[in-house]
Amino acid sequence: MEKITGKSNDLIKSVKKLFSSSKQRREQGLFVLEGARLVFDVLNSFYEVKYFLITESAYDKYKPQSDKIIAISSQSYFITDDLSAKISETQSSQGVYAVCKMKSDLDFEIKTDSKVIALDNVQDPGNLGTIVRTAEALGIDSIIVGGGCDIYNPKVLRASMGSMLRTNLIKTDCLPDYLLMLKSKGCMIYGTSPSSDAVPITNIDFSKGGVCVIGNEANGISDDISDICHSLVTIPMLGKAESLNASCAASITMWEMLR
Repeated sequence: MEKITGKSNDLIKSVKKLFSSSKQRREQGLFVLEGARLVFDVLNSFYEVKYFLITESAYDKYKPQSDKIIAISSQSYFITDDLSAKISETQSSQGVYAVCKMKSDLDFEIKTDSKVIALDNVQDPGNLGTIVRTAEALGIDSIIVGGGCDIYNPKVLRASMGSMLRTNLIKTDCLPDYLLMLKSKGCMIYGTSPSSDAVPITNIDFSKGGVCVIGNEANGISDDISDICHSLVTIPMLGKAESLNASCAASITMWEMLR
């Protein structure tokens, strides 16, 4: 396997840009995974590996998994420890990287009895990754992402602990239109809100499915989304806090949907 040693190598420069720039990710249709857990999780996903980069010491440590990645990747390279440190987004790099192709068809079927979370312009990558991880753990059928943070942001991928690679994820540029389509098919649409006028989520029967929309961290769900919803729902709170962090609200909402 060829070894890359020069810092001016075009692939090394490209990987660094893919880590830091959502524009580069969109233009190239690529994103980067870093670390043994994330990279080897791609073996159980529907994503294609274009480039696999690994230090020789990391290869010795993870040889069985690395050989599986090498077998499915278009091109694989050894890199030096110095180059690994140069491109790494973490303080303690494990020396394992995979450049993967984005999916242009992130669109999974949503049935009327599906239990789904929709995200309206969620901006924080930590929130997005945590929501995806929780959704997979609880067994939510699909996640609809409308606007907000780049789903291939390295912080999202790390926070999701690999769940981004396995979840039925739907990306839409116009969440209101997508929800209207689901509503026309008979799906129940609920919008989460801290308002005291909203229906307590504990009173909602999710046995026949539903879509719950989680709003933006600062502004909640948009008026366009509120107008589409069959009902606004709220999480009853006995304390003095007026609202919850988006990922916390999503976690509680998903638990109530599935209990």
